[in-house]
Amino acid sequence: MSDLLAHVEAVWQAVVPDLPGFTVEVLPSIDSTSSELMRRARAGLMEPVLLAADEQTAGRGRLGKGWHSKAGQSLTFSLALPLAPADWSGLSLAVGVSLAESLHPDVRLKWPNDLWLHQRKLGGILVETASNGTSVGSAATHPRLVVVGVGINIARPEAAAVSALASPDALMPAMAPAGLSEVLVGLTAGEALARVAPALVRDIQAFESQGFSAFAERFARRDALQGQSVRLSDGTQGTACGVSPQGALLVQTDQGMQAVTSSEVSVRPC
Repeated sequence: MSDLLAHVEAVWQAVVPDLPGFTVEVLPSIDSTSSELMRRARAGLMEPVLLAADEQTAGRGRLGKGWHSKAGQSLTFSLALPLAPADWSGLSLAVGVSLAESLHPDVRLKWPNDLWLHQRKLGGILVETASNGTSVGSAATHPRLVVVGVGINIARPEAAAVSALASPDALMPAMAPAGLSEVLVGLTAGEALARVAPALVRDIQAFESQGFSAFAERFARRDALQGQSVRLSDGTQGTACGVSPQGALLVQTDQGMQAVTSSEVSVRPC
């Protein structure tokens, strides 16, 4: 039995009382857990499910970036839930808060979707939504399926693998990533899944009813960019000043405070 399979029952038992119909699946290898759940959604399958894989061959990150995934060295899973929040803004930040709090006190959040450990990337989050096309009426009252993809390094990925995935037009050279084993020695991918999954489901349900406001203070305590010099993809430079009530990054620039809702952000070295 694989390490992930050994923890499936515990995850299911922790979640299903609050989420009837919930299932957990583990595959030895797949192109992308998020891609698979999106394919199912387009086929009309909208049930709540957590799909984990020992290995992903074509993992996806934000802005089309790849995600290195090797059996035993990383935790890769996607969670699909029917969701109908009044406002979707800040969902990826709420997911990050939940994961960081479940993992370790040293884990921080780099807006909008990265987990950081000791100033290095530990993991990433990709949030997508899909509809089966049958809902009629207000989008706020008819659930869409949200697919939350998560990749977390258990061991530090090999430098060669990271370099191979780096974007040739990246704002900065790829920084050596972190691994959870640096602060939680001996923790396996299955154990990490059991730590994060139940709380993640509860927090996404809380987001549905309360929005990002329920997570704003928790995010601020983990904000890796607060007070840091940052550079945006359009060349704008300034100082990160937290996030807005809707989860937009606030950057103090020479032209005033700018609310960033979609941009690549890099921390400018001192």
